Amino acid sequence: MKEAAPAEGWKGWDAYAPFYDWENAQTVARRDVAFWERLGGAQAGRVLELGCGTGRITIPVARAGATVIGIDRSEPMLKRARQRLRRGRFEGSASLVRGDIRSLPFRKRSGFSLAMAPYGILQSLTREKDLQATIASVGALLPRGGLFVVDLVPDLPRWDEYERRTSLAGLKGRATELTLIESVRQDTRRRLTIFDHEYVEHKGRARTVHRFSLTFRTLSVSQMSRRLETGGFSIRAVLGDYRGGPWDARSDVWVIIAEKA
Repeated sequence: MKEAAPAEGWKGWDAYAPFYDWENAQTVARRDVAFWERLGGAQAGRVLELGCGTGRITIPVARAGATVIGIDRSEPMLKRARQRLRRGRFEGSASLVRGDIRSLPFRKRSGFSLAMAPYGILQSLTREKDLQATIASVGALLPRGGLFVVDLVPDLPRWDEYERRTSLAGLKGRATELTLIESVRQDTRRRLTIFDHEYVEHKGRARTVHRFSLTFRTLSVSQMSRRLETGGFSIRAVLGDYRGGPWDARSDVWVIIAEKA
C-alpha cells in the first residue's frame, strides 16, 4: 500500500490566525524581534519576509527603518497584519502580499537585499520539493551578495510525544477565557512533528471549541546549509542566539545567514 503523503504545511494556519498572537506572546514573545530589527534596519534595499503572518516581525522591522514586503498564504493571518499596519500607520514602509513562497510573485530585479525566514517558516515546507522550490525562488529574486537568513526551531523531532496536555490558559482580551489543549505526534522517518491543537473559548456562558493541526519538518543545520548551498548560496555564519553568538550542538537557537553567490 502506498504511504500517504504528509499534510502540506500551510494547512491549519487559517484556523490558527485568531490565536497566533495570543499564544506567541506567552511562548516566543519578542525574544527574536531585536535581531530582525537590526538586520532589516541595516539594509540599503528592500526586505522580504517569508510567512509574515500577523505582522509580528514585519511591523518592528518597518519601524526600524526598513522597507518591508511580507508575503503569506493565509488570508486570515494577513487580515490581522493589515489591521496592525493601519493602526501603526506603516503603510508607506510596509506592505503585504498574499502568495506562495514556493513561487514568489516578484520580478527578479525588485530591489530586495534581504529575505527573512523567521521562526521556523521553512519548516512548514513538509516536502523536499517545496523546500527546494522556495530556495530557488528566493535565489532568483536576490542579487549577488543578497542575504537569505533562516531561523529554525531547534530539533523538533526530539520532542516527546504527548496527548491532550493543557499547554496554555488565560484571558484573551477582557472577556474571553482561552485554553490550549495540545497533542504532539512524531513521524520520525520523515522528520515531521505534528501539533494537534484544541482551543477552548469561554465567553460568558458560551463555549466554543476550535480544532486544527500544524505540521513541521525539521532538517539539521548541516542539512539545511547543504540545501542552501545547492541553491546557489554560500553560508556566511550560523548563530546560536539572537545576539550573534556562535552555534553549537547545544544551542537553543539555529539561525543560518546565507549570501547569494
